[in-house]
Amino acid sequence: MIENWTKEFIIQRLLAITLLAVLFILCFRVVQFFIVPALWAAILAYVTFPIYNFFHEKVKLSPDFSAAIMTVSISLIIGVPLLVGIYVLQQEALSLISNLIYRIKVGYVDVPESIKELPVIGQQVRDLLWRINKNPEGTLEAFRLWIQSHLYYGKVALDVLFSSLAKLGMALMTLFFFYRDGTSLVRQIRQALRNIIGNRIDGYIDSVGTTTRAVVYGIGLTALAQAVLAGFGYYFSGAPSPILLTIATFIIALIPFGTPFVWGGVSIWLLSQGHTVEGIGLALWGVLVISWVDNLIRPIVISGATKIPFIIIFIGVLGGLTAFGFVGLFIGPVVLAIGLAVWREWISQHQSDKLAPQDGERVAEQTVPLVNETASTKNS
Repeated sequence: MIENWTKEFIIQRLLAITLLAVLFILCFRVVQFFIVPALWAAILAYVTFPIYNFFHEKVKLSPDFSAAIMTVSISLIIGVPLLVGIYVLQQEALSLISNLIYRIKVGYVDVPESIKELPVIGQQVRDLLWRINKNPEGTLEAFRLWIQSHLYYGKVALDVLFSSLAKLGMALMTLFFFYRDGTSLVRQIRQALRNIIGNRIDGYIDSVGTTTRAVVYGIGLTALAQAVLAGFGYYFSGAPSPILLTIATFIIALIPFGTPFVWGGVSIWLLSQGHTVEGIGLALWGVLVISWVDNLIRPIVISGATKIPFIIIFIGVLGGLTAFGFVGLFIGPVVLAIGLAVWREWISQHQSDKLAPQDGERVAEQTVPLVNETASTKNS
């Protein structure tokens, strides 16, 4: 009887686990597209939640209205620079293509002499320019055929663009609900994890919150400061499209030590165009000012707030970027922060166990006072 009951119990458990696994897989497939937008929305909501609390608790606005104000504000902060950048990029691309086609038609495509004098590819560049300028019509026809043969890549780029815009819209829509219901959601997640792991989960969640806020502020403020300083450098050095270069610098600056590739490339381009003073000046501005922002603000803000070595944050940023894409800039350091918190707790726990007296020592410690007490009683 007991054996039959045990078999039925095991079968029911296996069926329940199988059904839960299937349900989990189906749910994951349904929400797979929305995981990254939800992560972006969660990061933005968590970092800016004090501002939401200001509208909700200090100004005494309703949760819906406060969430709407925050969502619209974040949408404008993200959307306006994005639209400006797309417009400027479109205009620059059209201008570049029109200028290139005009030069091909008149047979005057040229590059700076410094490129022609390069030791390895200089002669090949001269030969290529000679063929282009000798037969403009053939060059344009070859250019059209090349574009037609690579239309597939253009379609892929458009698909990626529309997918990214859809994810951005989904993130902004999810952001509203994270503001409005974020406190309740965090409370439920905390309780669910506490049921699984225990009360120690509170320390892990605090570590996640501190690391997320420090990483976002450290990376975001550093990128913004570097982009603004680089923008001044681009403007005063006479670089083309300083607004577009500033936006590109901000995006690249989200990656640690990535800005030299932008202002360094612009400096080299200015030098190749014969603007020696401007190119050297921009390079000095980048080395002495822009790079020092990266070397000072990022380690101070991130490591100072989290008490985590900056090398771990650096590995987390680059490793997260490789593993999870752009959102990995923030997920990677958080994952390593949780791992470091677990490691430190495990080390401290084992140190406490080693320092704690063993059973025999405790018995001896308890016995010695009793013996001394007995002896003193007899003497008296």
